[in-house]
Amino acid sequence: MADFKLVVSDPKTGKAYNVDVTGPRVNKFIGKPIGSEIDGETAGLPGYKLIITGGSDKDGIPMRGDIPGQVRRRVLVSGGIGYHPTENGMRRRKLLRGDEISAEIVQVNATVAAYGEKPLDELAPKKEKKEGAAGGRAPAKK
Repeated sequence: MADFKLVVSDPKTGKAYNVDVTGPRVNKFIGKPIGSEIDGETAGLPGYKLIITGGSDKDGIPMRGDIPGQVRRRVLVSGGIGYHPTENGMRRRKLLRGDEISAEIVQVNATVAAYGEKPLDELAPKKEKKEGAAGGRAPAKK
């Protein structure tokens, strides 16, 4: 069964929250296209309404809203999601994923459309990182 991370962006505060979606809740996301509204209850956010804005698959290939279906395609793009040209008129063929969520999607991005009673800080608390003696870095070689 597919599991993925849901990154919920709050437009009021400008913060993003990570929510792990596992088990049978994943099935309610599969097949939904970019731009569709989902109930926050399926992600453990009661009272919230979320709009799917994008995502990426297991290989880091981004989802793009103008490619229909769950497929991966090599598309000639001149800008937008998946490619940022350095000069005007520059185009490139890039591998992009369609706009539907499939079992191969690892991360789904969403924004809040309607707020619930509890704030997102309480529903999706930040995980604290464990720091080692070197501050998470390997010791320098001499």
